[in-house]
Amino acid sequence: MALQLASAAQHDPSRSGRQIGPEFRGARYGQGMHGYAQDKDAYLKRLRRIEGQVRGLQRMVEQDTYCIEVLTQISAATRALQAVAVGLLEDHLGHCVAEAIERGGPEAETKVKEAADAVARLVRS
Repeated sequence: MALQLASAAQHDPSRSGRQIGPEFRGARYGQGMHGYAQDKDAYLKRLRRIEGQVRGLQRMVEQDTYCIEVLTQISAATRALQAVAVGLLEDHLGHCVAEAIERGGPEAETKVKEAADAVARLVRS
């Protein structure tokens, strides 16, 4: 397992099955950085876009837009947030967890547990 996760640290996310924009591709991680550090600007851009979607939802409700149209837009915003969450999770596994496993010890177990808990939260949402 350590070998698999260690190789994930150098994995090119653009080759995974995950649908991401070009702004998320080609990240390389340095020591002491969060897994998403190389993609921080892209994540912020995506989150700002989602924030705009949510403001649009507020306007739709204020303007008494047909409920199915509002629900459709809620679904789109939810999918966008889930895409960000999956990207952050992949970055966390490929960087934070992989590095902890390479170092070994109790930190490795803690990082794996954190990742498993994050996956459980995403699955429930």
